[in-house]
Amino acid sequence: MTAVLPDVLAEGLRVVFAGINPGLSSAAAGHSFHTPGNRFWPALHRAGFTPRQLRAEEERLLLDWGLGITSIVRRPTARAAQLTRDELVAGGQDLAERVEAIRPEWLAMLGVTGYRTAFGAPRARLGPQPETIGGARVWIVPNPSGLNAHFPPRALAIEFARMRAAAGVPDRSAILGDGPFPETAPR
Repeated sequence: MTAVLPDVLAEGLRVVFAGINPGLSSAAAGHSFHTPGNRFWPALHRAGFTPRQLRAEEERLLLDWGLGITSIVRRPTARAAQLTRDELVAGGQDLAERVEAIRPEWLAMLGVTGYRTAFGAPRARLGPQPETIGGARVWIVPNPSGLNAHFPPRALAIEFARMRAAAGVPDRSAILGDGPFPETAPR
């Protein structure tokens, strides 16, 4: 059995990013979003969450900026489609408990499909959600997987930047002068 990928979490974070589940290569490497085609790290930087593009091995630096990473389901798979509905629902309950224990302000769900199943919200759309999870406000951003062709890198970064602005996270990309897009104001 593949090892469980450790969360990057601490109490009182501003934003926790929650993926559907770890990929096999991320779990094997021991670092989140380690898969070469995943666009999480570029989107995070281009959206202004980080002052430079981090490598997966630097994931713990996120804690210094009040950010964290976890997933709905802890079991690694080659594709999220390999998860069962029951696994997603159970993972949603587990995630709610983890979030309640650390009390972040926001939970940024990476992808709408996993969220809909895990939290019984079939009509959920990208953006802010009316419900909270474990006491955290919820915002759905697009899944950064390279398999998500609906959102090219620029569109992905714009959606992440909208979430960053709504959460009140300062634009850290502006430090290096390659800051946000003008269309990143919250809707």
